[in-house]
Amino acid sequence: MACAYAIEAYAGLGVDLRVVVEEAFDEVDRIDRLMSHYKADSPLSRLNREAARHAVVVDKELFDFIERSLRYTEESGGTFDITVGPLMKAWGFFRGDNRVPDAAELTRVRRRVGAHHVILNRGAQTIAFDTDGVELDLGGIAKGYAVDRVVELLRARHVTAALISAGGSSVYGLGSPPGRDAWSVKIQDPVDATKVALSVDLKDASLSVAGSAEKWFAAGGVMYTHIMDPRTGEPVQGMLSVAVVTPSATAGDAFDDAFFVLGTAASARYLRRLRNVDVWFFLPAPSRTWRVIHKHAGLG
Repeated sequence: MACAYAIEAYAGLGVDLRVVVEEAFDEVDRIDRLMSHYKADSPLSRLNREAARHAVVVDKELFDFIERSLRYTEESGGTFDITVGPLMKAWGFFRGDNRVPDAAELTRVRRRVGAHHVILNRGAQTIAFDTDGVELDLGGIAKGYAVDRVVELLRARHVTAALISAGGSSVYGLGSPPGRDAWSVKIQDPVDATKVALSVDLKDASLSVAGSAEKWFAAGGVMYTHIMDPRTGEPVQGMLSVAVVTPSATAGDAFDDAFFVLGTAASARYLRRLRNVDVWFFLPAPSRTWRVIHKHAGLG
């Protein structure tokens, strides 16, 4: 998942936190082995290699997770899409060999992108692709899923409070630390990494951040970010970062990408269908480095 996980945890007497935290990191490693598209021997990599030739039987956890991810694609109008793998490679974000594909290549690649290419058979627990070149990339959501799994494990081991961070972009505050009402988590300035844009309080809630500064390159005077609009096949322009607070880190990881692609106006329409979601949009501003817009989805 290309990031470092960190856990700060508190528990009462009788809980060996060293053992519990090591168990939590083992769970992160297990999910990475299951869902990594960088590891050639992972079940996801095998699926990507074989699913265009024949239906592939997959682990129930992976099947359920892909099915859930595709539901986020449908609900977001295709703005969050795990089939962006070919686009990430075409733009050079997969291995870091950044490049701008020409129009003909982009047209070819876009034919391989879209949730409609993925055929799920729940009864047989198989996944197939309807054309060559389709590739699933779970990098935009697996970090949050691993965080949620760690939270479940810590709760089961009677950990009373914890802050779980996946590279700072997916963070969950379990309970609250001693003497405080919640975990205070800082959101990085989208322009100056040495500064803090704002802080949010997390108690049994997650923070997910999608930012253009995480991976990007410049060509021809244009900045290209790693966050793709799956509908156009091109990197999103005009957005610096998006921060989302939700009860689930998995959902937050899907939402932050979708909101980043949708922009403020279209995101407001999406938010009307959601519950318990706070989102901050950081946009370029001519008179200063950035401006922020906050939107909220209540209890429905």
